[in-house]
Amino acid sequence: MKIKSLLLGLLMLVGFQIKVQAQSEDEGIKACVNNYLDGVMQGDTARLNRAFHPTAMLRSINSNTGALQDISVRKFVATTPAGGIQGRGGSTKLISYSYIGVSAVATVELRFGDFKYVDLLSMLKFGDNWKIVSRVFSRADLDATVKGTAAVPSAGGAPAASKPPVVKKSSANVKPKADDGW
Repeated sequence: MKIKSLLLGLLMLVGFQIKVQAQSEDEGIKACVNNYLDGVMQGDTARLNRAFHPTAMLRSINSNTGALQDISVRKFVATTPAGGIQGRGGSTKLISYSYIGVSAVATVELRFGDFKYVDLLSMLKFGDNWKIVSRVFSRADLDATVKGTAAVPSAGGAPAASKPPVVKKSSANVKPKADDGW
């Protein structure tokens, strides 16, 4: 009886620790995103610097040339208007976020008078802190909505995740020697 009680208590403790870790990940990601949104809203460069990794890049397509446009986070922060976008009738909104391991993505809106930017933020966890490493953004009309889905149906119509992956035994499926993203 004592062993059953001990095992039950241990299982409950492990379950509680997993839930606390998930909550702290959620809180850490939201804190990072809120540093970005509040920094933009108020023109608070210190909060923007807390949100972004120092080597982060901001990317979009130049509307005049159609070319890829890269902006360093340093330039973005330096050109943030004093007082932020709140003085220009702007607002911000977290649309969604997701994460696994040390990687996270978030979709946010920065609304202005007659248009908005939709940002896709890629984040990585450094130690205990989440940092934005990339902002890919697009200017859109106010009534435009973000489209897409989290699960892509397979040819049979069922979510792709419902079928186990087919694993072929071949030399092409060699496990990578380093965590290089492939």
